[in-house]
Amino acid sequence: MTGIGLRQLKEKFTAAVNDMSIRRRIMMTVLFAFIVIGILVITIVRLNKNTMDSIGSSFQTNTNLDNFSTLLSQTETAMETYIHYRSFESIDLYYQYRDKAESADIPLSILPSADTVYQKEYVVSRLAGSFIRCTENTVNARRANNLIAADRLYSKTLQCYALLKKEISELNMLYSKRNALYYNRTTAAISTITRICYIIIMLIFCLCFMLVYLIISTITQPLTDISTVAHQLAERNFDVPLFNRTTHDEIGNICQAFDRMIISIREYIDTIWEKAIKENELYEKELEMKALYTDAQLRSLQNQINPHFLFNTLNTGAQLAMMEDADKTCYFLEQTSDFFRYNIQQAGRDSTIEAELGMVDNFMYIMQVRFGERYEFIKDIPDVPCSARIPGMIFQPIVENCIKHGLKNRQQGGKIIIKLERQTDFILVSISDNGCGFPQEVKAGIFAMADADSGILLQAAEKDTVQDSGTSERIHTGTGLINVISRLRLFYHRNDVFDISTGPDGQGTTFIIRIPYV
Repeated sequence: MTGIGLRQLKEKFTAAVNDMSIRRRIMMTVLFAFIVIGILVITIVRLNKNTMDSIGSSFQTNTNLDNFSTLLSQTETAMETYIHYRSFESIDLYYQYRDKAESADIPLSILPSADTVYQKEYVVSRLAGSFIRCTENTVNARRANNLIAADRLYSKTLQCYALLKKEISELNMLYSKRNALYYNRTTAAISTITRICYIIIMLIFCLCFMLVYLIISTITQPLTDISTVAHQLAERNFDVPLFNRTTHDEIGNICQAFDRMIISIREYIDTIWEKAIKENELYEKELEMKALYTDAQLRSLQNQINPHFLFNTLNTGAQLAMMEDADKTCYFLEQTSDFFRYNIQQAGRDSTIEAELGMVDNFMYIMQVRFGERYEFIKDIPDVPCSARIPGMIFQPIVENCIKHGLKNRQQGGKIIIKLERQTDFILVSISDNGCGFPQEVKAGIFAMADADSGILLQAAEKDTVQDSGTSERIHTGTGLINVISRLRLFYHRNDVFDISTGPDGQGTTFIIRIPYV
């Protein structure tokens, strides 16, 4: 086709399009674009779907095996949780995961075979059944409180699970090799189809671009002046000339509406500005009222939880006990009131050794009233002033740790000894008990947490436990010790202020605090 023929064709096309209304031209353009884009999208989606279906089907065996392995892992984790904690939640989770693992739709071979993959499927199938039976036997033994049988079955279950994981990993590798061969054949065929589709898509895209450009150019040309005026209005220049267009087509209607809009903007801009100022003032007043209301609510809540109410209530109880000749009750309430008052007053402040020892006396008196003669508190303190400054709430958490963890299994004969010695460079305070001792793994974990940053300390506070690798017992260690170590180190700017030692026979624990002379 010659250049003159193309030019004539273009002129006829432009004339035909200009005879249409703008709405019709836009609808034709949008419809044509939708059709072409739809064809492209459908072609690409179908190609991608066929590709993904082929690849997905080839690796579905790996996915199924991974899901089955996850169910087995969850079953084993739930079993371990129940063995350690024996809670209703853990046993419920175990049965849920066990049932899912048993009912998992995994097409594994159930008969021996000369084929390597099918034989490995048969081994995994048999091991999985053995593992589920072992977990069930272990849980039943633990529920029956048969600890010896439970420990034996638990060890056997872990061995079976380790072997099962190894066989699953090998089967997964065999699946991957087999699927990789299929994947290579599939991708070779898909690459050829993809190249053909790319060529077709590029041709269609070029054709679509040319047609859309011709149609849109007949619409955008008359809108150039409107675009220029709109840009000036966006720059807040309202002194633009009016169009004064007299045609009655869509462009003429737009220009007339634009003229009316410019006139309206000029007439109402001052009124709108004044309203905006008034609305802004009202908004600021509303924010101020909300702030005052929130402050009033906060003050009301603070007054409700005033700690003096607690102290006054305890003191009132002590007075009533005194009036009724209940001296022990009166003394107990007074000690309790002093204990709470000291805790709140010393929050975030430093204290003295003497004040801390007095608070420990109050705490031990409360504990002895609670537990009777179960614990004996012994103090070896020189009769000299102990005014050295230390962080507040240091001794009491350690004494509480001795009671909660060191002496938790003693029904009688428990001893807590607090001793103070003056040495050359520091004051040595030791707090010891005759309890079950302090495992080295727990000690290492506590000092590691104290050496870590605040993020690790927050994690330790949430977990509140350290696992002793030498036994299956979960040993609880209150984060109070970590808090004490960290505050002592920050207060004195040195790391040798705290230590923990255990007796030679593994019984009894001594907490050592070195207070430097300031």
